[in-house]
Amino acid sequence: MLSLVVAPWRRPPVIERNADAVHYAASTMKVAVLAALHRGGTDLDRHVPVVNRFTSAVGGTYANDPAEDSDPLPWQRLGGTAPLRWLATRMVTHSSNLATNLCLAETGPDAVAEVWRRAGATGSGSPRGIEDYPARAAGLHNLVTARDLVRLLASLEPEVLAQLEHNAHAVDLAAGLPPGTRLASKNGWITGIRHCAAVVYPPDALPYTIAACYTGPLASGHDADDPAARLLARISARVWDHRHTLPQPPATGST
Repeated sequence: MLSLVVAPWRRPPVIERNADAVHYAASTMKVAVLAALHRGGTDLDRHVPVVNRFTSAVGGTYANDPAEDSDPLPWQRLGGTAPLRWLATRMVTHSSNLATNLCLAETGPDAVAEVWRRAGATGSGSPRGIEDYPARAAGLHNLVTARDLVRLLASLEPEVLAQLEHNAHAVDLAAGLPPGTRLASKNGWITGIRHCAAVVYPPDALPYTIAACYTGPLASGHDADDPAARLLARISARVWDHRHTLPQPPATGST
């Protein structure tokens, strides 16, 4: 299943393919956690304990596997402390699973659900943490649609969106753009899943939002050398080639 939505920045979509098909969210849910953390009024410079034991959404506890994490740096602080701001940054720039669950422990799942609600999401939600296998076994799944990812990006405050400009994983949609193109993006990948959502800022055209979600056998689960990642890059390149001719529908009133 391949889903695609392209929209001029904060305007209705002009390209849609399986826009409301539901996919497992993978790490795209980390954007909602980031927004919830910023909106919660928490002192982001406060240090919190770096632990690897979290409360499951269905009771009991669970832990992360360092071998499944793309970012080793938070693990180096295990048993110590780290500023919430630093953890939030690692969550979206290097897709740290451990940092995500530490941030989620601060916000709580209700605040993350409110982020999705405020964005106008209809098929997305992230009721559990990363690797909360007891909750997954009980039927709680983090889910997204391409349309909702576009809505989520459009709902973000400028300072939150700006953090996504430092995504260290320059693959997927980023790989289909000319080198140096400014974009704010978040990827998500596991075996069988490859997603990316981004706001692209061409120097010679109006910005646009693109979300591509793929579920299927092309997704190897590798962070970069992945046939599905190359598919998303080709899609991104095609949209870029048509950036000057993307229809510009009337604004919907959002700013």
